Amino acid sequence: MRRDLTASIVAAVVFTVLCGLAYPLFTTGVAQVLFSDKADGSRVERDGEIVGSSLIAQNFMTREEIPEAERGKFGKKQVKTPDPSYFQPRPSVTGYSANVTFFNNLGPNNKELSQMFRGFLDAYLELEEPFTPGLGEGDVPVDAVTTSASGVDPHISVANARIQANRVAEVRGLDPDRVNELIDDNTDNRDLGVLGESGVNVLELNLALDEEGQ
Repeated sequence: MRRDLTASIVAAVVFTVLCGLAYPLFTTGVAQVLFSDKADGSRVERDGEIVGSSLIAQNFMTREEIPEAERGKFGKKQVKTPDPSYFQPRPSVTGYSANVTFFNNLGPNNKELSQMFRGFLDAYLELEEPFTPGLGEGDVPVDAVTTSASGVDPHISVANARIQANRVAEVRGLDPDRVNELIDDNTDNRDLGVLGESGVNVLELNLALDEEGQ
């Protein structure tokens, strides 16, 4: 019994050192040498300041004053709304928090899910239709009104970006052709040319817009 107990303790210590210390240190070292940017979270910097991650979506909002007559019983004076001068990411029910990712398990016939998508669709049309006359429900790309598996997907579809380009170009006073060029420059193509779909990185596109000096 003593021999079995000793062997168990030795095995526990050895595997704790190997799997809990040596292996993590080894993989971390390899990642830092070969993929240092990705290992550090693919952080995006501008002028020495971290502005986000190319792997994590974030919102681009502005604050609007609420007329006093329309304020609720709690007297809220401001409300956050999408900033019309920026491209907007896919909807998120977690506020784009990387700490609380979300995967929707509701079925396609679920009333709650239907209402959520309806809300996303109405919000998208309200934002984009003034700049894209004739835009109808059937013209809205699926990714514009649905959340991704994680809720923090940094990409939107090219079709979604093209629609938003009309708004961004008008609000910023930019040539629409130039905005579409920036979309092309910040589009990630399919992996290995066949996997997935092309996607536009919203953060990198918005940073490119700001660099236009508008």
